[in-house]
Amino acid sequence: MKLGAHMSIAGGADKAIERGRRTGCETIQIFTRGNMQWRSRPLEAEEIAAFKKLRADAGIAPVFAHDSYLINLCATNTTTLHMSLDGMVDEVRRADALGLPFVVAHPGAHMGAGEDAGLRRIAGSLKEVFRQTKGSPVKIALETTAGQGTNLGYRFEHLADIIARAGPERLAVCVDTCHLLAAGYDIRTPKTFAAVAKEFGRVIGWEFLAAVHLNDSKTPLGSRVDRHEQIGKGHVGKEAFRLVLNHPRFSRVPGVLETPKGDFEDVSPLDKANLRLLRSLVAPEDKPPIVSR
Repeated sequence: MKLGAHMSIAGGADKAIERGRRTGCETIQIFTRGNMQWRSRPLEAEEIAAFKKLRADAGIAPVFAHDSYLINLCATNTTTLHMSLDGMVDEVRRADALGLPFVVAHPGAHMGAGEDAGLRRIAGSLKEVFRQTKGSPVKIALETTAGQGTNLGYRFEHLADIIARAGPERLAVCVDTCHLLAAGYDIRTPKTFAAVAKEFGRVIGWEFLAAVHLNDSKTPLGSRVDRHEQIGKGHVGKEAFRLVLNHPRFSRVPGVLETPKGDFEDVSPLDKANLRLLRSLVAPEDKPPIVSR
């Protein structure tokens, strides 16, 4: 598995590449716009060119995006829904301009409308986003969630339902280890991890897996509370990360940290320490672990 972390674009998208290189990343995730703002400044041609050149020079790939936290594709408020649609269209177009393969997105929160209504609305919203960005190769990778509040995506069935309704052509999935545990998927032992992996393959399908968020959890199994922790310091534990990193399917996609960076917004020693720990858990190539597919 290529390993990296979420990197800040403060000062320009190209700055994220340099931060990733200095952190020791092989892959990175970025925001292409303010993650808590509806409006976004346009990407300048010089910034795009610098980003692509630095990415090629650094050999960091893939680089992919995460959408704004404000976007809710199943918002019940009409104004919020329209702003979310516009925001997601902008996310896809910005990713396209930067040459990014996909944008990771939380499916949405149904805000009391009910899960089935929420899932239908998310699928309809995605169809509209894809209509407005027809011809773009950029996919949207639906992220597994902890299920906090009315957030959807905490069951594999939710993501499979959205994919079936919206169509599979431009959809993918990003698995978050913290969210899995908080949602009730026990990945901490070889036996339970194998069962979760088998369920993912059966319900969603491995062909949809695009990335993994490697986060430990401050909250326990089934808490439905989303709180990220440093690797090995939380309820997920080192053994779960060993299983993920050495699994024949998970290890084929990039894995990025979204763990707290402390007061270090530029290059965090916490990111470096977490990456060192993760790399120490990878089995030697001549002795791969036996893990259920």
